[in-house]
Amino acid sequence: MLAVLPTIKLLLKTAGTIVVVSHRGRPAGVKLVDGTLRGFAKGLSLKKDAAALSRLIKRKVVFISHFRFNEITKQVAAAPRGSVFLLENLRFLKGEEANDPRLAKQLASLADYYVNDAFAVSHRANASIAAITKFLPHYAGLELEKEIVSLSLVMRAPKRPLVVILGGAKAGDKLGVIKYFTTRTDWFLLGGGPANTILTLRGVNMKRSIRDTDPRDLASLKKIVHGRNLVLPSDFVWKGEIALDIGPKTIAQFAKKIAAARTILWSGPLGLIEKKKYAHGNIAVVRAIGRNRRAFSVAGGGETVMFLRHYNLHKKFSFISTGGGAMIDFLAGKRLPGIVALE
Repeated sequence: MLAVLPTIKLLLKTAGTIVVVSHRGRPAGVKLVDGTLRGFAKGLSLKKDAAALSRLIKRKVVFISHFRFNEITKQVAAAPRGSVFLLENLRFLKGEEANDPRLAKQLASLADYYVNDAFAVSHRANASIAAITKFLPHYAGLELEKEIVSLSLVMRAPKRPLVVILGGAKAGDKLGVIKYFTTRTDWFLLGGGPANTILTLRGVNMKRSIRDTDPRDLASLKKIVHGRNLVLPSDFVWKGEIALDIGPKTIAQFAKKIAAARTILWSGPLGLIEKKKYAHGNIAVVRAIGRNRRAFSVAGGGETVMFLRHYNLHKKFSFISTGGGAMIDFLAGKRLPGIVALE
C-alpha cells in the first residue's frame, strides 16, 4: 500500500474521484448472489485496507463491499470531488483471473482513465490488469514506472561487476533469471534451495535439506551446474540433517564478492529466516551490501522484502521491488501482460 501512495496523492490533485481496485490471496468457494458476496474468508476482505488507506491519505475512503455495478457507477458519479473508493477483493469474482472482458468493461464503467500501479501482479493476465485497457485510456503509475526503470537498469545496462544473489525454496523458480544472466553476470551467489539443488547435482550429500526435485528443472540446471560464475556455499549451519543457513566461511566469501560489485540483485532468502538463529547469514549479506555505497542494489520477492522490513534493513538497498513472481519474470526477459497491455 505504501508503494502506491505517491500515485494516489498525485491523482488527488487532479482527479475528481479515485476508484482503487486490488487483490488479496487465493479465495475459493465464493458465491455472488445478486451482486452480494457469500461464503468468503473474512481475512481476504479489503475492508480493513480501506481504513488503513484512509489514515495514510488523511481523508475518508469509502469501502464498497458488493459488486452491483449499476449501483456503484451511480454512487461514484454522485460523489463530491476528491472522493476515494476502494472496491472489495476482485479475486472474489471468477472473471478477474480469467481476464474476462465483460468484467473488465464493468470495471471500466466506473472511470474515465485507468492507471496500473500494481507491478506485483502485472505478470498475470487479469481483467483489472490486462483486459481493462481495451476500454479506457491507460497509463502506468509512478511505482510501476520506477519498477520498470530500476529493473531494466539491472537487465540492460548494469555497471560491472554484477552480482546476483538467489535463494528461496525452489531452484526452478529462479531458473529463468539464471538463464538470462548466465552470460551477463559476473557472479551468482546461491543459497537456500538453489544452492542445495546444484550442490546435489555436483555430487554433494545435502542430506534432507530442501531442494528442487522437478525433473524438468533438474534437466535445465544440469546444463549450468558447473558454470564458472556460480559461487556456492562452502559451509552451513545445520539442524540435524537439514542445512538452515549459510556458514561463516560462506558469509566471508559472499561479502568479498559483494564489496567489489557495482550492481547487486537479490531475490530469495539464504536460510530459514523465520527463526532468528538461522537469519544470521541473510543479515550479514545485507550489511555487506549496505557497506558497498558505490553499488546500485535491488531486492525483491515477498519473503526477502518481509525479512528486510522486519529487521529494518530495507534502507540498505537502492531500490526495493514490490514484485515476487513479477520481478522474477521481468528479470528472466519475459513480457509481463500488465505492461504489454499498457503499451
